[in-house]
Amino acid sequence: MSRRPNAPYRDLVEQNGRVLIYEGHDVSKTAENPNPKNLDQPRSTVGGKLTQNGLFEHAALRSKKGESAPELVAVYEKIHAGIWAFNGFFLLTDAWTSSDGRRLVFKFRLELTESEHSTVSQSASELLHNRVIPSAVKLEVWQRDKGQCVLCGSKSNLHFDHDLPFSKGGTSLTSANIRLLCAQHNLSKGSKIQ
Repeated sequence: MSRRPNAPYRDLVEQNGRVLIYEGHDVSKTAENPNPKNLDQPRSTVGGKLTQNGLFEHAALRSKKGESAPELVAVYEKIHAGIWAFNGFFLLTDAWTSSDGRRLVFKFRLELTESEHSTVSQSASELLHNRVIPSAVKLEVWQRDKGQCVLCGSKSNLHFDHDLPFSKGGTSLTSANIRLLCAQHNLSKGSKIQ
């Protein structure tokens, strides 16, 4: 997902970050179709196979009817070209199509799981004290920490960590309290102050 001003889709965050409304995928840009934003988002391919939109819709509607448990979806947010932040796990609970004024687009409702580590980005003005780390803070931390764990230098499986834990009053709103840690160091730290 991406909520940057120039993002290609209109993803929304609702209910203080607990619900995402995720917009489906457009058709691919081709010589025959130079502007995908003029065509309805596809449910299936020309050959009849479900697209990602169709697969998400099918799973959400089965869950809504009680035929299956909601699918667990890992959500990442694009905070800058080539920089993605993990925002937690969400349950896919609903799907529908709506008009954006030119065409039909898919909308998917995702609800935050009750996991302690699940978060979603929003602007600092939306919540004063929240576990949520705003995108601007994540980008600043990523640049400051050079895209690597501050303890071991690992560049894989990185987490945004509260230096003073959120559970002990640490803020999410300034880069001074956020740092990059690899999964091993973040999970071993837990809610301890180091």
